[in-house]
Amino acid sequence: MNIIDRMESNVRSYCRSFPTTFKTAKDHLIIDENGKSYIDFFAGAGSLNYGHNNETLKRALIEYIEGDGITHALDMTTVAKKRLLQSMQDVLFAPRGMDYKVMFPGPTGTNAVESALKLARKVTGRRNVVSFTNGFHGMTLGSLAITGNSGKRAGAGVSLHDTTHMPFCDYFDAETDTISMIENYLADNSSGIDKPAAFILETVQAEGGVNVASKTWLRRIAELAKSSGAMLILDDIQVGCGRTGPFFSFEFADIKPDIVCLSKSLSGYGLPLAMVLMKPEFDAFHPGEHNGTFRGHNPAFVTAAAALEAYWRDDRLSKEVHEKARMIKETFLDLADRYDGSVRGRGMIQGIEFPDHSVAGKISKSAFGRGLIVETAGPDDEVLKVLPPLTIEYDALKEGLAILTESVHENLKPQSASKPPVTAKS
Repeated sequence: MNIIDRMESNVRSYCRSFPTTFKTAKDHLIIDENGKSYIDFFAGAGSLNYGHNNETLKRALIEYIEGDGITHALDMTTVAKKRLLQSMQDVLFAPRGMDYKVMFPGPTGTNAVESALKLARKVTGRRNVVSFTNGFHGMTLGSLAITGNSGKRAGAGVSLHDTTHMPFCDYFDAETDTISMIENYLADNSSGIDKPAAFILETVQAEGGVNVASKTWLRRIAELAKSSGAMLILDDIQVGCGRTGPFFSFEFADIKPDIVCLSKSLSGYGLPLAMVLMKPEFDAFHPGEHNGTFRGHNPAFVTAAAALEAYWRDDRLSKEVHEKARMIKETFLDLADRYDGSVRGRGMIQGIEFPDHSVAGKISKSAFGRGLIVETAGPDDEVLKVLPPLTIEYDALKEGLAILTESVHENLKPQSASKPPVTAKS
């Protein structure tokens, strides 16, 4: 029995899907201890948007450490924090006409979500939060309460409450108006639903199966939140930081949420970092009312600032994301047409689902054997989810898509040519 089997908890999961021991990584490649290379279409579950050991970010980090820069500072002021906040103001907020205060909670996504929920309840004086079917927001109790997946919710071991789950965009079908349905519930004093403190959602439900909210749906939710006296919380943890093209995934809908949760690729280097952005009028916490020992993770501040300066002062990376997204979409549409699949996604988060829900895991396993890491998503892991680094080279992206195509062919048989044409949800 090796040291992992003997000592690490049974709770581990990704190592079961990708059973090797990794040693090094660079850009879009991960190399195991036997020297085998794998193209990474997983990107640390979306926390490595700029690839592994990105050279620009690495140089900034090494220089900071070698200069004895502050590592840990709680919420004390440091040069690294000042630089990050200035970069956010100059690179993100000012060009977009945004005005947000910034809160550093504990450095993980679920910490950001918990902070946002507490803040919304404090500001509004209400307890209920409206979340959405297939949403995923984290593994701590407040985040689990607004998460849809029953398996993850069951792990809490206690009742999860003060939330109402409503149907996401196209949850039933493209014709069903889920916004009107929610409006009717909230307007009916006998619906049994308490007035909400907030609506919380992802623009693309990554873990929930790459389900995409339309521009119209997002705008109507924003209007409904305002008219009902609730706050709009955007969980941009996995699909923000450029994953869909622009830095924030909600920019295309021209909405400005009351609260935004960020983490994952925020540091750009895989270092833990999370933020809660709030409109200034909602900055209601008293000093120390919400805190965390590692909220002052200065090495992550350094790489986050370097990423903003290197990639977001112009639209070059956004344009690359859209070009690469078209390559992924075209490959998926070809596969969907041949195997009766369903394609959905925005930017460089794309998913494909086949009628046989068990096949996604088999395709992932075949791809791993060929040197490609790609995960599954959805309630039953029925969706093959592609999540490469945004900076992946075009040739590497083509190679990875070729491996993926071969793996699909290995596990599926073509469907009848008489079926209706495939359309993509985007």
